[in-house]
Amino acid sequence: MFKRMFLFLATNLAVLLLVSIVMSILGVNPQQFSGLIVMAALFGFGGSIISLLMSKWVAKRATGAQVIEQPRNEAEQWLLATVRRQAQQAGIGMPEVAIYDAPEINAFATGANRNNALVAVSTGLLRAMTRDEAEAVLGHEVSHVANGDMVTMALLQGVLNTFVIVLARVVGRVVDGAINGNRSSDGPGFGYYIIVFVLELVFGLFASMIAMWFSRYREFRADAGGAALAGRGKMIAALERLAQMHGASTLPKQVAAFGISGAVGSGLQRLLMSHPPIEERIAALRNAAPEALREGLTA
Repeated sequence: MFKRMFLFLATNLAVLLLVSIVMSILGVNPQQFSGLIVMAALFGFGGSIISLLMSKWVAKRATGAQVIEQPRNEAEQWLLATVRRQAQQAGIGMPEVAIYDAPEINAFATGANRNNALVAVSTGLLRAMTRDEAEAVLGHEVSHVANGDMVTMALLQGVLNTFVIVLARVVGRVVDGAINGNRSSDGPGFGYYIIVFVLELVFGLFASMIAMWFSRYREFRADAGGAALAGRGKMIAALERLAQMHGASTLPKQVAAFGISGAVGSGLQRLLMSHPPIEERIAALRNAAPEALREGLTA
């Protein structure tokens, strides 16, 4: 919790410092943009926070996931018992456990509260994986919950959204002023809106790269947490199974970054991947010291 808050505050301070430096270099009066900063923060964080608060509801409806209220068979009993045991080990409240119908091997976790989250697995995972492998996947998802990854990603996205909105408009005003001879009394010209639109696309791309870098980092941590909860061998076996049967994910965009399996890419495309390549994840687990695995469960 403290690490997450420190990351949030440090990132905000870094963004404010960068914006201040840019405004100083461009000769922009900060007082003129106080309203812009408030507006940017409202828009930047508003969407992220609303998405986080609605994440469980959206995930259930987007995937058709059915929460296990009363186990109907031995497999559902095993799922509930395994998640309950791992949640106790990780020091979090019991998540809701759900199954959704999809052909690929996948699972995801979501929720705004680490003590009231959702862990869901696909029917494809239950068919294709052994119990040991499935246990490791559940540990991976429980680790996401224990580390507060959903909250951290929402906060980071809010900071990046705010940064994009502010910087695009600051630079847009300066460029538009230079084009129009700094005739501020006339207000921003039509070119200003075109410039802002283009800059938001460019800055938004870089912001996405930062968000996806953090997403890949937390996947390594969740793998380590899964190994701590289920065993290193089981986690490696689960990833190897995932590599053998890897296919296109059917998870909706809202929860795709929190699935155990992500898209495959190379070159510059890797910068926009939410998950590292599976072979890199396996290598990281093989080389990790025991204490590094335990750190995968510390937020």
